[in-house]
Amino acid sequence: MRTICVVVNSRANYGRIKSVLQAIQAHPDLNLKLVVGASALLYRYGAVHEVIEKDGFAIDATIYSILEGEKPTTMAKSTGMGIIEISSVFEQLQPDIVITVADRFDTLATAVAASYMNIPLAHTQGGEVTGSIDESVRHAISKLAHIHFPATKQAAEYLVRMGEDPETVHWVGCPAIDAIAKIDLSLPTNFFNQAAGVGATLDSDQPYLVVLQHPVTTEFGQGYQQIKQTLAAIAEIKMQTVWLWPNVDAGSDDVSKGLRDFREKYKPDYLHFYRNFPVEDYARLINNCSCLIGNSSSGLREGSYLGIPVVNIGTRQAGREHASNIMFADYVATDIQAKIMQQLAHGRYPSANLFGDGHAAEKIADILAKTPIKIQKRLHY
Repeated sequence: MRTICVVVNSRANYGRIKSVLQAIQAHPDLNLKLVVGASALLYRYGAVHEVIEKDGFAIDATIYSILEGEKPTTMAKSTGMGIIEISSVFEQLQPDIVITVADRFDTLATAVAASYMNIPLAHTQGGEVTGSIDESVRHAISKLAHIHFPATKQAAEYLVRMGEDPETVHWVGCPAIDAIAKIDLSLPTNFFNQAAGVGATLDSDQPYLVVLQHPVTTEFGQGYQQIKQTLAAIAEIKMQTVWLWPNVDAGSDDVSKGLRDFREKYKPDYLHFYRNFPVEDYARLINNCSCLIGNSSSGLREGSYLGIPVVNIGTRQAGREHASNIMFADYVATDIQAKIMQQLAHGRYPSANLFGDGHAAEKIADILAKTPIKIQKRLHY
């Protein structure tokens, strides 16, 4: 039996790996060890560890590694702290394989520690193309990983072209789709009353927008002005709006300041801010919205599968594969507003299986149980 250590560092990480955790738990030849760290432990980013425990998962270790400040310097130092802390956890848990998710700075810490400790590393969502520092981090992790689980056919091809051994590249789809493919996506009548947050009272029977806009690390210092443009567009439309708090990346303080300044100055009666939703509730939230706005990859991943109208703002997802449900806008209020109005007029899009059909997790678990692994990597051309 192989011991599989999965590291969850953020709310996005958990949404993209929850179905894999369930598949590993259910597999007779696998033993799950779950490590939770970074922003997933922090209240202001949704206290994701509490959601994980409510979902029935036992957390085997926690890692506190986030330095205050949300600047490029603190991101770099937090990555270093993550390496120090997680290496001790790996020494204690003695996993046969470590799984790391996607492209965050804390994900890179997991990859570096596992690689130097001769622990085989599995990586989900490698080979994709985007903007921000995530692009560099994602490819760096791919070069450290021994097993690859890309979400799309194109991403799998890119990994092979990057010199990865084709036998280690397994095109399985995105596990985030698994979490939403098999559930009731209707919105309960009291949905907004069940969640915490601050702001106006929202009516789940009326149309609403969802906004989720993160800082762009390679545009550090511009977050305040960027979020003001999105706020101005939403203020013109004045449809009731669910706004989720940004992630922990450098520039988060600037985005958060823009949101607080707007809330305190205008006291909008159509806007409610939330820190986090459980995975299934987030799927219900965006599935029933009139339009999803911002720069989260969920608009391109889950959004394509659900067929919801999305307005993607700025450069954070630049180059990422997407379906027909996406419109792109610059950091300009009038452009953002115009694209939202176009999407509202258009309505739903056909469902697309670009990022998978909801069966990625079971494939990943089987591969983890059976695939032969070599620690020594070589360029494969």
